[in-house]
Amino acid sequence: MTYLRYALLILVLAAAVMVALANSGPVTLALWPGTIEAFLGTNYTITLPLFVVVGAAIGLGLVLGLVWEWLRERSIRREAAQAQRELEAVRRGERTSPVPAVKRQRDEILQIVDDSR
Repeated sequence: MTYLRYALLILVLAAAVMVALANSGPVTLALWPGTIEAFLGTNYTITLPLFVVVGAAIGLGLVLGLVWEWLRERSIRREAAQAQRELEAVRRGERTSPVPAVKRQRDEILQIVDDSR
């Protein structure tokens, strides 16, 4: 299985090198469009090979996606840590019965039905 993983990695790297060599032409990136450039009187530009621009865009997208997911799953990790602490407390004998980690709010309709009884 390890050899298969290395073979796949070599194929992906070879494809990336071929794409980079095929797209090595220079492209100019400008900070502002032409109309704003004329209004401001200045513009910042940089000339890079196309594969650098595409690779940087893909890398930035991956990093932003990872950070987004990490922030989104923060509450899930917090609940899991709380549940783990409570489980360890039960195992040590500090508590006789486990307490739910998350106290869920009751549904409003169920609350109304219970109150009417």
